Amino acid sequence: VQLQASGGGLVQAGGSLRLSCAVSRNIFSIDNTGWYRQAPGKQREMVATIARNGIRKYTDSVQGRFTISRDIAKNTLNLQMNSLKPEDTAVYFCNANDNGINYWGQGTLVTVSS
Repeated sequence: VQLQASGGGLVQAGGSLRLSCAVSRNIFSIDNTGWYRQAPGKQREMVATIARNGIRKYTDSVQGRFTISRDIAKNTLNLQMNSLKPEDTAVYFCNANDNGINYWGQGTLVTVSS
């Protein structure tokens, strides 16, 4: 599975960004897909995931602000990020986990200024 993330950029606190990840295989056939992020000096953490059956999970700090979704027509994994905070600044990676194997995209930088 190949993943290509896009949509990062610089935004002011309170603003919005939408990340998109193009997936090389039918996204609805993959066990789990999601977004992770890694801030400077910190470990990579899960942001949001969506399972093949549609069940979504979010880390507590983004609950109610971020929405993960899958686009059937474009075969993309998306992350709508609203009410962004400076602490959301990180490199965001899209991930696919299928049959126990992890696949990663190249990452896209999100910078939120205060």
